[in-house]
Amino acid sequence: MSWHTHAIFYELYLRAFADGNGDGHGDFIGLRDKLDYLEWLGVDCIWLLPMYPSPLKDDGYDIASYYGIHPDYGLLEDFKMTVDAIHERGIKIIADLVINHTSDQHPWFQESRRSKTSPMRDWYVWSPTDERYQDVRIIFVDTETSNWAYDETTGEYYWHRFYSSQPDLNFDNPKVREEVLRIMKFWLDLGIDGFRADAVPYLFEREGTNCENLPETHDYLKQMRRFIDTHYPNAILLAEANQWPRDVVDYFGDGDEFHLCFHFPVMPRLYMALAKADRTSVVDILADTPPIPKGTQWGTFLRNHDELTLEMVTEEERQFMWAYYSPDPKQRINLGIRRRLAPLMGGDRRKIELMHSMLFTLPGAPVLYYGDEIGMGDNIALFDRNGVRTPMQWSGAPNAGFSSAKDLYAPVIDDATFGYQRVNVAAQRNDPTSLLHTVRHMIMTRKALPVLADGDLDWLHDLPKHALCFWRTSGEQRVLALHNLADAPLEIALPDGAAFSDALDATATVDSSVTLSAYGYRWLQTRT
Repeated sequence: MSWHTHAIFYELYLRAFADGNGDGHGDFIGLRDKLDYLEWLGVDCIWLLPMYPSPLKDDGYDIASYYGIHPDYGLLEDFKMTVDAIHERGIKIIADLVINHTSDQHPWFQESRRSKTSPMRDWYVWSPTDERYQDVRIIFVDTETSNWAYDETTGEYYWHRFYSSQPDLNFDNPKVREEVLRIMKFWLDLGIDGFRADAVPYLFEREGTNCENLPETHDYLKQMRRFIDTHYPNAILLAEANQWPRDVVDYFGDGDEFHLCFHFPVMPRLYMALAKADRTSVVDILADTPPIPKGTQWGTFLRNHDELTLEMVTEEERQFMWAYYSPDPKQRINLGIRRRLAPLMGGDRRKIELMHSMLFTLPGAPVLYYGDEIGMGDNIALFDRNGVRTPMQWSGAPNAGFSSAKDLYAPVIDDATFGYQRVNVAAQRNDPTSLLHTVRHMIMTRKALPVLADGDLDWLHDLPKHALCFWRTSGEQRVLALHNLADAPLEIALPDGAAFSDALDATATVDSSVTLSAYGYRWLQTRT
């Protein structure tokens, strides 16, 4: 059994997690201090957002050096100490690998833009005109009007798929391809267990295409995988490819590309199903998801550090989702919604639990976003997507127990509903009925039921559309997951000839039928 197929991942923004030296920024000292919490929660693998030197115009995804640590977070020795401490607890760690682009402050780009004859000119994509690659969409539609930016120093344009401060590397240059492998080696030699690779569909450009999912891109990603398999056989690669399932499945290759790929289209459809009290969108997208190679896995999630993307829905569905979940235009960004899970659910504990239940029982390796396990809120007054990247709420102490500093990198959530005084780890750890304990119990139960990671999926179709119910089956182990998407009770007759126990509540009795409360759920395990 490959460890990644059954793992619980935890996405962790270092700046936001815990400040160990009192300067107002989270750091590796703070993370080491909180590892006991992550072990208690049941996390198998930490996904660490970019911790590299950066001007932070895109919160670290604009990398100025691949071979160091941002000074706010500590030193390279801090990183190594943290990796060792994580491994001592039986947890793994993967780091963000941002290879499509760098910061315009990176020395490579500074040298590349210095002169048309610079020896590093072809490390980036330059053009005398901004008319090339006209079939390519603009991703950051709120802020960018072109994928080309003019450089006054040399009078040419450089290519960027994201912000203009993030020039794209030129993967047609073999030196760039070789350098990426050196970067991987550097961090893997420091002990990490793999990478979450950012924005992988966009590595190459070809005229007359949309410059996404090109064969050249897949060829290079296979080379990355061969490097991993040859030198670090227990390490993994997790792909961020915000594409339709029929395109994303190519990033698994024949089991020779990525170990995991995020399943972006499932995520908004979970929200849509709940909003409409109709399972159809989830059933349809999973029916349209091709099988994946043995030993690979989908990465599934409810929220992350970016917007809740609505790229992979129809225009009609996008308008519905915006109207339902972000009626205030300030809550929207690009083609998505910049809100956390709990506010999206209106703070309704029943809905928050229901969403987690679907995440933990549907196929895939769940990826939790820091703070969602306690129902943290957001701050849409902050720039860009920073409203979902606020300090972790550890306690009701000043600054939510995040830091002893007077000034923080961002304000803590302090509103009446989601404020740290009432939503924090300490209070919920002391309350066995809290959301935190409920999420932890789901994690532990899922770990005890490997069928939820690798079992087949079979829907119960002969039920009202607000019943999202399915079997997960692997060999003799079978689990029946029942979810009520409506705000009224739902009675479900159980299949004849099967005896069940409640996987989440050993004291509960299961008769010939069950009644789910409004937004209720049950995990029923067959008894032999």
